[in-house]
Amino acid sequence: MLFRSRQSRRSTAMDFALKSIVRSLFPILLGVFTLTSTVQAGIGGNQGRAVGGVMIDASGVLRTATVQELQALTAAIEQGWAPLAGDIANQANMRMVSLRGIQNAIAKANEQGREIPEDVKFLAGLQRIEYVFVDKEKNDVIIAGPAEPWKLRPDGFVVGTVTGGATMRLADLVVALRTVETARNEGISCSIEPTAEGRLRLQKLLRRITLRPGQNPAVYEASMREAFGPQTIQLTGVPTGSRFARTMVAADYEMKRVAMGLTASQVDGLNSYLEMSKNSSHASNQNPRWWMACDYDTLAKSEDGLAWKLSGQGVKTMTEIDAISGDGTASQTGKKDKFAQAWADTMTEKYSELSRRMPIFSDLQNIMDMTIVATLIVQEGLSEKANLDLALFTVKSDDLPMATFETPKAVDPQCSFIRGRGGKWVVTASGGVDINGFEIVEKQQTDKSLGKVCSTALAATNDNWWWDN
Repeated sequence: MLFRSRQSRRSTAMDFALKSIVRSLFPILLGVFTLTSTVQAGIGGNQGRAVGGVMIDASGVLRTATVQELQALTAAIEQGWAPLAGDIANQANMRMVSLRGIQNAIAKANEQGREIPEDVKFLAGLQRIEYVFVDKEKNDVIIAGPAEPWKLRPDGFVVGTVTGGATMRLADLVVALRTVETARNEGISCSIEPTAEGRLRLQKLLRRITLRPGQNPAVYEASMREAFGPQTIQLTGVPTGSRFARTMVAADYEMKRVAMGLTASQVDGLNSYLEMSKNSSHASNQNPRWWMACDYDTLAKSEDGLAWKLSGQGVKTMTEIDAISGDGTASQTGKKDKFAQAWADTMTEKYSELSRRMPIFSDLQNIMDMTIVATLIVQEGLSEKANLDLALFTVKSDDLPMATFETPKAVDPQCSFIRGRGGKWVVTASGGVDINGFEIVEKQQTDKSLGKVCSTALAATNDNWWWDN
């Protein structure tokens, strides 16, 4: 309702049937990224040069980060990395984090000329946000959920030491709060779009190819890549140079790599789409695409509207078939490929385990939580109910500098092949992320028990900006 059409929001895919091509062959063309970047100082920048194992170069082209780059990144982060001590090093089923307290901690650091403390940047180790409470007495809004001490992985991810899920970031919460009104008008999305010109060039190339018996189709990989050309990255709703945006792009990329068999999911039962469909036939000029969207239960609220509960996995994978016309453009069909749907369902079912194996998916889950919470705070006027000024979070200022990165603009495609039946070339560049916070916040139901949960949680408050309940 508040978003652009699916076609403009999600990466598209295509399937060209060529009768002249030898039977039993599926070449899969994938966009494979890399990322190197320059970073402007600010929160979210010290761990942000590589997000999800990808880097962005100065021209905005993505590529896979090398082992050496990840090692250099981790070494740079470790120089300022201090071991956790005290109560924050404990796991908590429900940790309360005060938004007023965070703002006060940032103001204090600024007054003393210090950097914002790491525990503030990592929101006291929150792994998810399950509750939002309004404390009228103390003029505060509190977010709460499970928390863990955090650690730095060799690939640069910061994760909980217990479950391995990505640790939440203040930088992402600030972006979510600052972009609610923008999202109201244009939505929050990421997509990787092949160009119509690239599809036509590739189609013409494939029509000229005749494989000899036993010939390895990989010999055409370079020419296919050149013909297809770069795919453009489209981002809406959030600053394109933010860590938030890069998280969406990296998650989209990794979903694509798992689906196409370019990287193992490391999760039992989650094979690639190629493996699932390799012995099946495919329709001409059609191909599935996938995207990740919000997946929450109905939002629960107390009778007085001062306590709210989020539940549900947070992320689901969806699919639809695109049809490719003669001019290279893609259009929606409203249809689903049974194997693509089975793969999407399996990824959704296995998402929790996948996000532990590949923390970029946990990172995506986190920013979806934060988007729902930010939308809730604005839509329901929770800061006004608390008489709390959140200007430090919602208004850009030098008091809370945000890291910025090179904007991802394009993806260079690479090829992966698998043998099947049907004599068709399948060329895909599918993927995307849609985050619709308003759709979730609009679905509410009253839960009388939340009032008691809220009063119990607020009774445990202390002078610190976080505490365990």
